[in-house]
Amino acid sequence: MEGALSNGLPRLTTLGNRIVRADTKAEVMLRGLNRSGLEYSEPDEQGFLSAAEISRAEIRTIVNGWGANVIRLTFNQDWVLHGRGNWTAESYRAALDQVIRWASECGAYTILDLQWLDADHPYGGDRNFVAPLPNMQSLELWNVLATRYRDEPAVLYDIFNEPHDRLPDDPYPLNREDGTTYLPDKFTVTMEDWQPWARRLIRAIRDVNPDSLILVSGINWGYDLRGMPMDIPNLVYSTHVYPVKGWDWEAAFGHLAATVPVFAAEWGGDDGDLRWGKKLAAYFDRLGMGWTAWSWHNDPLIVRKYAPTPFGEIVRSRLS
Repeated sequence: MEGALSNGLPRLTTLGNRIVRADTKAEVMLRGLNRSGLEYSEPDEQGFLSAAEISRAEIRTIVNGWGANVIRLTFNQDWVLHGRGNWTAESYRAALDQVIRWASECGAYTILDLQWLDADHPYGGDRNFVAPLPNMQSLELWNVLATRYRDEPAVLYDIFNEPHDRLPDDPYPLNREDGTTYLPDKFTVTMEDWQPWARRLIRAIRDVNPDSLILVSGINWGYDLRGMPMDIPNLVYSTHVYPVKGWDWEAAFGHLAATVPVFAAEWGGDDGDLRWGKKLAAYFDRLGMGWTAWSWHNDPLIVRKYAPTPFGEIVRSRLS
């Protein structure tokens, strides 16, 4: 039975290399925006949404004004499980509920993206809080959220943001999926390291929500999908594409798009990246790929005070 947050949105599944409605098998092209903030915004006196400056009016602008039919919502694992300060875990989960409801009221899906494990342990310089691999609490996290949203077709799951090599000044050893850690001198994260984790996270969701649509990112900060797909049904393979990665999109992710759904969960640039952005958007069109551009709220910005930046014009033109 459909849950109260989804407002009649149909459940999605995969068919061949496309995302489709589960009931009619009609293709659904998901394209939208990332809304960051809930992973790091310390709750103020009104809570998490107020601190992250997320409002119903903003969600309506993203969906109805810009034409997005999906919002990728970044979140913090520790706050889902334990809350923050005087604010409980339930209050944080209720904040996620609220964004999901606002989006679905306008006709948009929400991708829940595990962006940060916590807000206390940087994994390298420049306050990098994006962990190279998950930890054992990530299994509990996805069980909690998949149980909460089991009857919500509007909710999709992005199991871990950006698997990547440890940075040279990262003080923490890499986590194995069995609860142990690698030796401290291991810095690289390969598909052989990431896929066992992905399988465990997928199982944590599917044990309670077997019909869930799940996004699995590549290595090298989400970009590189070589070594995919996995022998698990109803997965979408997710890449993160930025100018620093260069132009070899076919080798990194494009080669998969003929056989399985490939989705760009992040892509974006600054004013100097317009030629790159137009070519990338055309490449997505050619492959029939869905995407969520980065970012409505954090650099590189595609909007300032609801007005599109030069790169945002590229994004908005493709959405409309």
